Amino acid sequence: MSHTVVVYHSGYGHTRKQAEAVHQGAAGVAGATAELLEISAEGELPAGGWQKLEAADAIVFGAPTYMGGASWQFKRFADASSKPWFGAKWKNKVAAGFTNSGSMNGDKLSTLHYQFTLAMQHGMIWVGTGMVPANTKAATRNDVNWLGSFAGAMAQSPVDSSPEEGPLSGDLETARLFGARVAETAARWNR
Repeated sequence: MSHTVVVYHSGYGHTRKQAEAVHQGAAGVAGATAELLEISAEGELPAGGWQKLEAADAIVFGAPTYMGGASWQFKRFADASSKPWFGAKWKNKVAAGFTNSGSMNGDKLSTLHYQFTLAMQHGMIWVGTGMVPANTKAATRNDVNWLGSFAGAMAQSPVDSSPEEGPLSGDLETARLFGARVAETAARWNR
């Protein structure tokens, strides 16, 4: 058994769609449970959010990449996590991260590195995608891990697209497979 909490901020709905795919993948693993925990537009968790994170076996961080880094709402959440840090509440939990931005690169790796650093400060165990990139001549935009990320799941949504239009199906399948990997890792880690 493992329980994964996907804690994320979404400014326009695209990262929420990616979070839902990560959640679906984690919840689809036999014997696993998962839940979504959205950071508000003010950078706050809903009531009981900190307790849910403390009870989780795995925490997956999600944020859009704005101007080369995580949204300020996610950063506010990260700063507030110093309270559980003082009590080592997340130590030895499995951690992972994902991000979405309007450009193919958009400096998404900076956001994943920020999430990784947050996890390392909490003494967590980081899980990457474990997926080979779709980088052959035969690859198409909707292949799994087309953006070629190893550190965490990446997605791209054109800035003029609605959440119904982006992220694309390949990025969402990457997110689902990533969520399943995190839940499976948490189950193995907690044996």
